Amino acid sequence: MRKNGVKTMGFIERMEKNIAKLEKRIEKEQMKITQLNARCESKKITKADFSIKKRQHDERIHAMSARIRVLQGGIVREKQHQEEKAEEKEKKQEEKEKKKEKKEAKKEKVD
Repeated sequence: MRKNGVKTMGFIERMEKNIAKLEKRIEKEQMKITQLNARCESKKITKADFSIKKRQHDERIHAMSARIRVLQGGIVREKQHQEEKAEEKEKKQEEKEKKKEKKEAKKEKVD
């Protein structure tokens, strides 16, 4: 939490938000391709123009898809890191409890 009490957005949430934005952009690019196809079929643009513009949109879609895969991989790694951190914290807590029990047992023996 920040000083003023507002909770900051977590790393995973930011990555998921970026993925959602990229998915929306991909949908928009696909809509543009369908519009281009309709214009080509109605003879408003030539087949060559359609192919060139479609390739540009396809390349953008491919780049965004690759970025999404990278972000998804980052989310998986971050979740694993958090799990490992939680396990490590749990082990430390258990060790602390064991030491405390040993101290108490020694005290009882001395008394």
